[in-house]
Amino acid sequence: MSYTKEQIVQLVKDNDVKFIRLQFTDIIGTLKNVAVTASQLEKVLSNKCMFDGSSIEGFVRIEESDMYLFPDLDTFTIFPWRPQEGKVARFICDIYTPDQKPFLGCPRNVLKSVIKKAENMGYSLNVGPECEFFLFLLDENGNATTITHDDAGYFDLAPVDMGENARRDICLTLESMGFEIEASHHEVAKGQHEIDFKYADALKTADNINTFKMVVKTIAKKHGLHATFMPKPIAGINGSGMHTNMSLFDIKAGKNAFDDPKGEFGISETALNYIGGLIKNMRSIAAVTNPTVNSYKRLVPGYEAPVYIAWSPRNRSPLIRIPAARGASTRTELRCPDPSSNPYLALAACLAAGLDGIKNKIKPPKAVDRNLFKMSAAEKKELGIGDLPGTLLEAINEFKASSLMKETFGDHVFERYIETKEKEWNSYKATVHQWELDNYLSLY
Repeated sequence: MSYTKEQIVQLVKDNDVKFIRLQFTDIIGTLKNVAVTASQLEKVLSNKCMFDGSSIEGFVRIEESDMYLFPDLDTFTIFPWRPQEGKVARFICDIYTPDQKPFLGCPRNVLKSVIKKAENMGYSLNVGPECEFFLFLLDENGNATTITHDDAGYFDLAPVDMGENARRDICLTLESMGFEIEASHHEVAKGQHEIDFKYADALKTADNINTFKMVVKTIAKKHGLHATFMPKPIAGINGSGMHTNMSLFDIKAGKNAFDDPKGEFGISETALNYIGGLIKNMRSIAAVTNPTVNSYKRLVPGYEAPVYIAWSPRNRSPLIRIPAARGASTRTELRCPDPSSNPYLALAACLAAGLDGIKNKIKPPKAVDRNLFKMSAAEKKELGIGDLPGTLLEAINEFKASSLMKETFGDHVFERYIETKEKEWNSYKATVHQWELDNYLSLY
């Protein structure tokens, strides 16, 4: 919904809003905020609220710390779980420099710049994410465990699915905040859940993903549970993904640019080129779509997550598939992203890769309709099917070598992102893990 400043002022007054949270994300996608009282609303709406950017991951050094928060008025919403007397509302904000220019280190601004490139080519991107998460019990001190409170599986229901009540309240809360919930169900693994909300343009979807994660964690806590979007919290069972459905809208023609009833598989040349761009750049963008050490514990054979870089109009074993719907619903589904990713950077990387395919008319390899997990290495090699990176380090090195990612993210985010992720990998590498103790302590 679109708001004017005058409408915001009236909404705050009519709803007795007392606190306003100005939200933004750091480079790894962690939601941050500065809270002000409603008495500061005029200052907020005049883009005069400042914060110290030197304390935020990937932003700026201490000698250049002053940053401004520019609220996106269309993101105004009231938190339904907060007290109904003295309500709390929020804006999602863009980060600006003291000279009133978009801050190049703001992930939301990075996505906006790629969206602008798409518009210059005549397209807008629509995205529908499928966010999975786990619900775990808390211990006696209120800390998260990895103990699930159900033994349910795919599409099970209560009483086996003990997360049903929490999921219902999450859906109702999201709907009261303007989300259109399309589906909610238990996933394959014990304690694993999925809630799907309606697609939107890329920027709104990125905003929605962060809002979704905040709501899920908040409502789960009210049920005495811990919600996590960690990709692989438990070994030996499925991890959590964020399948990302994408389609381009042809602005001039006023229709889905991926749909072509006369094309092979019912999709257009534009769609094929978009897929070609994703496949060409996939190893380079994996560090963004799958950004943690833990992400690569999910991307292994045997647990439904994609491992091989291929596409198919039907089967679900390749990295990219084309869901059956056609017409306005024609889309590609990229199956590797996980919900630990920064949604602004992940969608920016995916869109940039797809546009690269369209701009350079990149043809995808031949579609694969066989089960990739049952093909031999020789068969995959013959078909030119590559692998996703196997570790975060491998993904970082691919990212570092990509001129497209450097151009897409700009020097600031590109360099800070590499620095942050190399620090994460080095910390992991230097840590002695329980597996090592279990296997080596007594043996040697």
